[in-house]
Amino acid sequence: MSQRIYFHGETGRCQILIDDSMSQLSACLAGQEIIIITDDNVNRLYNQLFPPARDIIILQSGEGTKTLLTVESIYRQLLCVSADRSTFILGIGGGVVSDITGFVASTFMRGLRFGFVPTTLLAQVDAAIGGKNGVNLNGFKNMIGVVNQPDFVLIDFSFLKTLPAKELANGFSEIIKCAAIASRDLFELLEEESEQALRLDNDLLRRIVGETVRIKTAIVSLDEKDRGQRKKLNFGHTFAHALEKAYRITHGEAVSLGMILAANLSVKKNMLEAAEASRIRKLLQMFGLPVSMKFDRDKIVEPIHQDKKKSGQMIDFVLLRSIGEASVERLRFSEVGEAIDDLCES
Repeated sequence: MSQRIYFHGETGRCQILIDDSMSQLSACLAGQEIIIITDDNVNRLYNQLFPPARDIIILQSGEGTKTLLTVESIYRQLLCVSADRSTFILGIGGGVVSDITGFVASTFMRGLRFGFVPTTLLAQVDAAIGGKNGVNLNGFKNMIGVVNQPDFVLIDFSFLKTLPAKELANGFSEIIKCAAIASRDLFELLEEESEQALRLDNDLLRRIVGETVRIKTAIVSLDEKDRGQRKKLNFGHTFAHALEKAYRITHGEAVSLGMILAANLSVKKNMLEAAEASRIRKLLQMFGLPVSMKFDRDKIVEPIHQDKKKSGQMIDFVLLRSIGEASVERLRFSEVGEAIDDLCES
């Protein structure tokens, strides 16, 4: 049975439909004229499932597409098809499509209504949830963006069947993150049912994704504009974004390594027991995620100094007090640098 989660924020109300099907889109769209934004892979595999649209804008898949040049190109295509304030923008795709769709819809003609059909596990639990929409600049993640809620997010698990294992691991990385910061019960469920989860058991997916979405929306409802509590969702991400800029690894792989660094630093600061850090490491490995990597320290430290969460020589960094309880701490860059040195040596 599908689930409904409703989010009411400063920037709008969003209905999240979990374990629903594309056939329900007509009810969500209510006869509105739509323009679809998707990528070449999703269009090739699922075009026959798309609802009738005035136009379909097809992007090249991959993080390299998430730029202002792409956004400008979409603006021009919207002008060419005479899109106006009554046009509804529907993003069907992974995280890149969600980020771009939300940003374009929020800024074109000062704002059009929009919705998401996320087609990757990562997008279903992260990019499509919470209202953050943006693009990269000079390789720095999401440096330009807005916070604005979609009308709806329709999560259809059937899309996951065509994803490679590495792409599924990306999504599980974010699910583990949410468990680590806010739900010991979810963390233990993942430990107990990892094999079933990796086999995409539908009932288990509904539980895992539903709980992850509830965690994220609960945190965002307290701090939609990212001034306090929402920063907890950045657990592992400061280091991860630096890794993504320096090396060609996936977001989920980078977040996994970022969580290892943050957990180790939490232990070093006597906030987290070493045994709990070991459990996090083991769970990441169970889902096929990396827990170590050889990297050039200098390539990592520089991007961290450009992170959006910095303030002078300090940076907001998410640490753990226990599995299921996170804390946002203001650290000196030197402390983060020492943690990176420790990871290089391990």
